[in-house]
Amino acid sequence: MLRQGRHFGIEAYLHAGKNIRFMCNQHSRKQGAMNKRQATLAGGIRRHPLEESELDVIVDGLNLGRAMSFKNIAADLDFGGCKTTVQMDELDLADLEALGFLAFAIDRSRTMTGPDMNFPTAMSDVINAHFSPQFTNGPSSPLGESGRPTAYGTFLALKEAVRFTEPGSYGRLDGKRVVVSGLGAVGRHLAELLHGDGAAVIVADLNEARVAEFLAAHPGSTRVGVDEVLDLEADVLCPAAIGGIIDETVIGRLRYRYVWGPANNQLRATNQREEERLSRLLAERGIVFQTEWWHNTAGVMCGAEEYLNGAHASYDSLQQRIESTIPRKTRENLAEAARLGLTPTENAYRVCADIIYG
Repeated sequence: MLRQGRHFGIEAYLHAGKNIRFMCNQHSRKQGAMNKRQATLAGGIRRHPLEESELDVIVDGLNLGRAMSFKNIAADLDFGGCKTTVQMDELDLADLEALGFLAFAIDRSRTMTGPDMNFPTAMSDVINAHFSPQFTNGPSSPLGESGRPTAYGTFLALKEAVRFTEPGSYGRLDGKRVVVSGLGAVGRHLAELLHGDGAAVIVADLNEARVAEFLAAHPGSTRVGVDEVLDLEADVLCPAAIGGIIDETVIGRLRYRYVWGPANNQLRATNQREEERLSRLLAERGIVFQTEWWHNTAGVMCGAEEYLNGAHASYDSLQQRIESTIPRKTRENLAEAARLGLTPTENAYRVCADIIYG
């Protein structure tokens, strides 16, 4: 698997006494090799239960580590890509021995990270206070949650896609019917931005209380059932919840002009080749789509802003970085893809391959 994915390797540490199994799945160090920082790699840390198959955990970590290499390139960050997986029991924030071990392993792996699936964000604050500055995005972060900037970056990228595809629109979304599927930490902020830009926002979420709260606060918005989203006719579909919702059958019945959202792994693909095939099917239907890791990059930018500037990190600085990077990278990707006769997804992969391997 390491050879197939062209990974640098897996750095593994075991705390035998507590049965903590740490693996930093390192795809490429190239972007960060000369950045003059302790951390040459960047990628989140997630927890898996001990009973889960170790091989399944490795597959997950390697796939996510490779995606982080690409995402860091898209974000113009001087860090290589990795993903850390830890098999252990649920973390006790009072257990400084366990937290110290995780800090030690992250430091040794030359990685900066933030809590991901099944780890509490508060672990960053505890580790920062006692052990290591390599953990970011805790509750005490001067930047707050990463969902808001992630939504903002996706919003700007969508406007850039509309500007590129419909030159006379100047990127305006007013009057367009936009469906936001998922009103979680990112989707809610995205729906608010779209509503503020004049779009006719349609929301869907399994949590009815979230839907009711959004509709009450944003007059003119409407709701649709989660199971109706893929069969609706509208201008834009913004997937903002679980991934893997778009396969060949779904593509055949979509009635959207754009599929453009922040959710990870929107295409139901297990490898790059399949993702590129599905992206071509979308293009053949006249649907504008760009692999999400090229534009949902403000979350990793948020982590980098905190890591690089510490207590002096500011949301204004982060916002400037988002505004100067994500629309430009989207515009360049769409234009180069059109010039080469590729889909935006294929071109994003091509650019990353040239930088990492070329």
